[in-house]
Amino acid sequence: MKLSKYIDHTILKPQATSEDIIRLCAEAKQYDFMSVCVNPANVALAKKELKGSDVKVCTVIGFPLGANTTATKVFETKDAINNGADEIDMVINIAKAKEHNFLFVEEEIHAIKEACGKTLLKVILETCLLTDEEIKECSLASKRAGADYVKTSTGFSTGGATVHAVKLMRETVGNDLGVKASGGVHNKKEALEMIEAGASRIGASSGVKIVTE
Repeated sequence: MKLSKYIDHTILKPQATSEDIIRLCAEAKQYDFMSVCVNPANVALAKKELKGSDVKVCTVIGFPLGANTTATKVFETKDAINNGADEIDMVINIAKAKEHNFLFVEEEIHAIKEACGKTLLKVILETCLLTDEEIKECSLASKRAGADYVKTSTGFSTGGATVHAVKLMRETVGNDLGVKASGGVHNKKEALEMIEAGASRIGASSGVKIVTE
């Protein structure tokens, strides 16, 4: 197991400058991370900085609230891919999940997956705001809609990834989908706990610390 290839090296803070993005990409190449995860406005810069490497560019859609219209999310997805995104992490409409309108959740994910084409799609559930049953239903909706991964968190809400949520998501989707643990993974011990629970990807701003400890 190569730990670095589990990590999406992340900077999503609104105040992240071009200099921060360039540094993030340099670290991703140095430590051989799976991807960098940046806001849509930084995709083109990250793509340029990572040219010639195998580090992918991941971006976020409907971030961090998930409350945009489906049409907006679809446009944002296409725009991000045009700018060079290799992977898309979308936030579901959390209110619809809380209303148990899982058909809406599924149809929106499906629309974004269609916009993605062959581009990898991860679905952010924001598990800290959902019950176990809602996590399961949203994971199943993601699977039915053709998503490639389910993901715990944005890192911008009331909590991040937990071992419990990761286990529940893995049990629900089986081996058909990836599971990304994101938000609050600060060190190697926590990263390994998430992988042990079933995570196949880790989203973290502490990637360098995780792999150098």
